[in-house]
Amino acid sequence: MVAIINGVMTALAMATFLGICWWAFSRGRRQANEEAALLPFALPDEGSNDKNPGGSE
Repeated sequence: MVAIINGVMTALAMATFLGICWWAFSRGRRQANEEAALLPFALPDEGSNDKNPGGSE
């Protein structure tokens, strides 16, 4: 009985994983994935200070 439960849980976990992969790479998510890929480049550089562009305190 335990082996059947283990098999069912393994199949359920594999189906869930494949479903998430299918959803993440579906055509409907293309625009959101492209925007998310560019997010790190939209952040200001570390150490930059907008109030003092000269860099001296």
